Amino acid sequence: MRLSLGISTCPNDTYIYEALIAGLENSPFEWEVHYADVQTLNEMVRQGVLDVAKVSAQVFPKIECDYRHMQCGGAIGYGCGPLLLSSAAESFNPGAPTTLPGADTTAALLFKFWYEREIGGDPSVRYALFNEVYQSLREGKSAQGVVIHEHRFTWKRDGLHLLADLGAYWEDKTNSPIPLGISVIRRRFSEDIVHEVESEIRRSIAVARERKDLVTPFIERLAQIEDRKVIEDHIKMFVNDFSENVGERGAIALRRLWQVAVGKKA
Repeated sequence: MRLSLGISTCPNDTYIYEALIAGLENSPFEWEVHYADVQTLNEMVRQGVLDVAKVSAQVFPKIECDYRHMQCGGAIGYGCGPLLLSSAAESFNPGAPTTLPGADTTAALLFKFWYEREIGGDPSVRYALFNEVYQSLREGKSAQGVVIHEHRFTWKRDGLHLLADLGAYWEDKTNSPIPLGISVIRRRFSEDIVHEVESEIRRSIAVARERKDLVTPFIERLAQIEDRKVIEDHIKMFVNDFSENVGERGAIALRRLWQVAVGKKA
């Protein structure tokens, strides 16, 4: 059976899905793989063009009529949330626009969750691809922005300033892990196919964990940064037990996030 798969080029995604993409032994699937930034993947599932995808957790209420979320392959955890950074200032400026990595990203929702409680009112925002957010901060073109993925590890080196750890804020206010991303599959597929895909993702994670090297040439080639240490740290931070099984704690965190996404209190 041939299925389309959409994932990002971030090291946690490529680590989890590499063996699946390469072809697992006795797999019932052939995979047509699409690599894109997370906001583009969100838009692709909203348009219904992918069979299986890793997307932002917060987009799910917008796609749940056509997709179901799976119990593995996502990104949920502690101490791994997006960061609100400034290019120069030491404090947040409500009068300046904040650059976010896509309207449908969990990072955008967590920023608004923080803003509503700490500042109040409606924030001034603009959107860009996650790499462009970081580059605009480094070049001083954006006063403040929310960064994700590999850039979570490089902001000090690049002279940026931390205004708020949005993931830590979420953990403190909700007493739950940070539900960043989930894997989804079309609802029209049978339970058997869903279970087969979940099994394939878990087998792929098991293969990755059995390897001697954490970072492979495949992961390194697709990463948006050349620093191998950063790539390793990224994988260690974002791939965990939740990646194999969302579990009860993960499910609670997702429900709280979706409440916020549809305008209810977490």
